[in-house]
Amino acid sequence: MRITQYQVDAFAERPFQGNPAAVCFFETWPEDRLLKAIAGENNLSETAFLVPAEEGYELRWFTPVAEVDLCGHATMAAAYVLFRLRGYSGERISFFTRSGELTVRKNEGLLAMDFPADPPRPCDPPEALLRGLGRRPSEVLAAEDYVAVYNSESAVRSLSPDRAALCELNLRGVVATAPGEDCDLVSRFFAPKLGVAEDPVTGSAHCELTPYWADRLGRATLEARQVSERGGWLRCRLNGDRVELWGSAVLFLEGEIELDTHSG
Repeated sequence: MRITQYQVDAFAERPFQGNPAAVCFFETWPEDRLLKAIAGENNLSETAFLVPAEEGYELRWFTPVAEVDLCGHATMAAAYVLFRLRGYSGERISFFTRSGELTVRKNEGLLAMDFPADPPRPCDPPEALLRGLGRRPSEVLAAEDYVAVYNSESAVRSLSPDRAALCELNLRGVVATAPGEDCDLVSRFFAPKLGVAEDPVTGSAHCELTPYWADRLGRATLEARQVSERGGWLRCRLNGDRVELWGSAVLFLEGEIELDTHSG
């Protein structure tokens, strides 16, 4: 069995920026154990797997240790591959996922993804969160992840989390965020219990951040930067109960996975 695989840097303007994701195509779904094995072997924060559907593609995402409900950067990577490398001629692609139908369209030289908003709500901070971050935030909210709000970009940049403590949390991960010095907001994302110590750029986290910052700043369109070591830029727009995330992507490599029929 030969499986074509691409590796794309999403939310990046050139290689070695943004968030790398692998993208693999199948004609029909193989057993989950093969998908998990490929994602574990890739050891990237996400591998996207696609199968053709009647009006688009079925799409699933796997970290090195688990399948997840939503992933922004791997969705962008999949759309980039379809538009740029596999001859998709339409202006908009529909992906059918565990989070419903997601669309990606071309817009002003960027890729614009339409995702469900996930507004976070204030909550009492768990002890493991405070211990894991090592620096008390000014505010803590919760949605798919805990959202820890700080007063300055420097506070977010200086965090050095205790991964073991964050693994005790009941939610997917932790988004640390603050006002940006040269943009509207900055963030970092940690999900060690999913095998992702720190995600370079996290589209799904901005489904939580966009409603919060749009309300706080009083405008729907925001410029965001994830200040991980690799870093990445996003434009975010709140549209009712949806969030549109804009960004660019670049190809890093294209190759083939070669497996015997008993692999996975």
